[in-house]
Amino acid sequence: MVLIAFTIGLSGFCFMLARRLRKLNDLETGLGGAIAVMTSEIGRLEKSILLAKAEATAATQALADEIERAKQERAFWMLQQKFAEAGPSRPARLQRRRRREGTVANA
Repeated sequence: MVLIAFTIGLSGFCFMLARRLRKLNDLETGLGGAIAVMTSEIGRLEKSILLAKAEATAATQALADEIERAKQERAFWMLQQKFAEAGPSRPARLQRRRRREGTVANA
């Protein structure tokens, strides 16, 4: 008699446990659904991260190119300033020297 009562109680407990597990694993409302949603969100976030990384790499390269171009322009500008401070260019000095030598030779 005790064994039959224990078996009926155990079968009731197993039935209740099986029902709870089915609800927990339900893909629409249970934990299974939450896991499925999280998995899809993780995939979406990984794609977003890869896209952001690619855009950041492209922006970094563009910035490096702009910095290099700015350095070249600055070097060119400094070179122009150096020659402007040094006085007239060499051909102008040669022309003046030739004129002076020519006037001295004519005198």
